[in-house]
Amino acid sequence: MELSRRDALAALSALGTAATAGCAVRSPQADGADADATGADADSVADREAAVETYVALAEVVYPSAVSGVEEFVRSFVPARLDREGHGEAMREAVADLDDVAGEWHGDEVTALSVETRDQLLREVGANTADENPEGTLAERVRFYVVNELLLALYTSPTGGELVGIENPQGHPGGTGSYQRGPSHE
Repeated sequence: MELSRRDALAALSALGTAATAGCAVRSPQADGADADATGADADSVADREAAVETYVALAEVVYPSAVSGVEEFVRSFVPARLDREGHGEAMREAVADLDDVAGEWHGDEVTALSVETRDQLLREVGANTADENPEGTLAERVRFYVVNELLLALYTSPTGGELVGIENPQGHPGGTGSYQRGPSHE
């Protein structure tokens, strides 16, 4: 099943998030800012892009192999979630902490690790069995802000919902025909 930018925007819409996702992360210079304005703004843009890259890399582990188009989908969904006050900062912090652990345990950042090693890393920190807790241990925060965030994106999208038999996820109109027939079983 092919995920698309449209799926990401539909998922954001269902979550009540502004659908500015998918817009490229732009440097201050591209927005007409002074070339000397590289301080906090440039750091913020770099941190945001690094977080998006990490989410893309982890989605390759978390998402079922039956889906394709993962990179475009995640790049369209995650930036809008990173813009949420409080939540976005916590998302960036969780992936930065996971990157630190990846460096200590595997000698490189998450995005440079193989898919198998990324999977191993998530298991080693305990994200696969931890309860989600936004204020908890690294495993609980990674579960809440990374794994659950990626799964929320996937399963609130129309294409992702089809994977689990939710052909008309909450927040997506399907017309009267979708309510008069049962789920398809392919």
